[in-house]
Order: sequence, then structure tokens, then C-alpha cells
Amino acid sequence: MMFRKFTFIKSWITLILKAERNLDMKRYDFVLAGNRDPRIMGLVGKTDHKILAVWAADCAERVLPWFDQKYPEDHRPRNAIKTLREWIATGKFRMAVIRKASLDSHAAARDVGDDNAARSAARAAGQAVAKAHVASHAVGAAIYALQAVFRNVGPAEAEAAVAAEKEWQHRDLLELDKTHNL
Repeated sequence: MMFRKFTFIKSWITLILKAERNLDMKRYDFVLAGNRDPRIMGLVGKTDHKILAVWAADCAERVLPWFDQKYPEDHRPRNAIKTLREWIATGKFRMAVIRKASLDSHAAARDVGDDNAARSAARAAGQAVAKAHVASHAVGAAIYALQAVFRNVGPAEAEAAVAAEKEWQHRDLLELDKTHNL
């Protein structure tokens, strides 16, 4: 087996790309590291709770089409984002509703089985709606969205695709923080 490791300084993740013996079935892993991007973490620590929720929903919605394309009849991840958007709009919070939407989206991810973009997208949606209860889940939604991007491309494109998505996430959070008064 051949291993290539890309480490992003001041980044959230370490990518480990593994080429399996079967060249037709290349498998690669996205491993979360303890490093967090100080740009994002600094903003998360001082950004309004609802702005973080909008950002988490934005991150998850960018990758959700990969789930919807493979499982068009399964609306659990989409319903999780809808539940979060309703909380953002109304401010009405029922823990049972938030928890069910999150757990349902994660169940959809488990039902996918294989490590692929669809599964990561469903997890991003589950983390996003959980943001209504716990602020740190916003970062979880962003990281699962990065994982979905990583799993949607081949190993050769993974580094650039993830870097571009991280930049979009940072810009989106900055813009939301500047322009929204939720």
C-alpha cells in the first residue's frame, strides 16, 4: 500500500490518502485532527448563536445535494435543515423536535453505510440542527461538510477541493457576521 499524508498547518484536518491494492476500488480516508483553524474558531467564539446556526445550515446545504441525488426519497437530512431554519426564523425551540431531527439525519447517514459524500452530508445536516442546542455543533456541521467534499472527489483533487471549501466557509461566516442582525 502507498500512503500520502497532507498536513495543513493551522487547519482543522489532516488528510490521509490511502490507495488500496485493488486499483479499481481506490479508498481514501478523511481523518479529523485536533488542529482547528484559528480564523474560524475565533469567529465561532464571538459570533451570535443564530448567525452560527445560519452558517451551519449553509455549510450542510452546500453538500446535501449529494445525499439527495443518491437517496431522493429520504428526506431526513433535508428535514433537519428545515427544522433548523424554522428555529432561526421563529426562535421557538423544542428540544424534542431538535433532537429528533438530528438523530433522524444521523440515522439516514448510518443507513447509507459506506463512507461516501452522501453519508457525510447527512451527518453535516444532523450536526447543523443540533447547533440549535449546542454552539459547538456548528463546527461539526462544517467539518462533516468538508468530509463530504473530500469524499466526493478523487484523491488527486481532495486537497484543493477541501481547501476551497474551507475558504468558502470562512468567507461565509465573516459575511454573515457583518450583514445579519438576527
